[in-house]
Amino acid sequence: MSATVFTIPLWADLVAVGVGSLQGAMFASGFRDRRLDLLGIAIIGVATGVGGGLMRDILLVTPPVALATNWYLPMTVVAALLGMLLARVFRRLDPLITFLDALTIGLFGAIGTTKALSLGLPEVPAVFVGVVSAVGGSILRDVLLTLPIALMHVGSLYAVAAGAGTATLVVLVDLHVPIGVAAIVCVIVTTIIRLLAVRFGWSLPEQRTLSRIPRPRWPRRSPRYRISNPDQ
Repeated sequence: MSATVFTIPLWADLVAVGVGSLQGAMFASGFRDRRLDLLGIAIIGVATGVGGGLMRDILLVTPPVALATNWYLPMTVVAALLGMLLARVFRRLDPLITFLDALTIGLFGAIGTTKALSLGLPEVPAVFVGVVSAVGGSILRDVLLTLPIALMHVGSLYAVAAGAGTATLVVLVDLHVPIGVAAIVCVIVTTIIRLLAVRFGWSLPEQRTLSRIPRPRWPRRSPRYRISNPDQ
């Protein structure tokens, strides 16, 4: 199945990338023991902002969009430095940042999925590419900070929200819904699930190993007759 690529204006894409970089820098600034300098913060910002898109384009073997113009890298660096210097100010705007972050996940997921579909990938791999595009930046951030990857631990539904949105997009495209409408629905579904997960603390169940399966206890039946003892 093929489809056209869902595109957004350059300014909107730059805002989305900037929000990702801002989040990454604010996250990194909380680890004082890492003693990151300005270059380190800039690298974290670049990785968080454009990491998902880079991983998407690597999987699809296409030229990286983030390297096609002069705008993306400076935007990520500036946003990261602002996130570090004005971390206290932005934390007061946490609800707004959380909303923009959820919106960014949906946009990156929609762009990645439609790009995969346009190149002829089947539905399931297209959803996978969309999820990687949405959450790849956070994975690179944690790798660079030598932290356990947050995506793999109990927490708010980050990748699940992206997966639900991108899967909805693929189903709608299969039903011949216009790609623009399907992408908007994807963004809305992803954003709502992400915000609800943050608001109510939703998470997937923690992994558990199966305990020893108890043997079934069958009720004892009383004998219908009793054999007498001949010695009695």
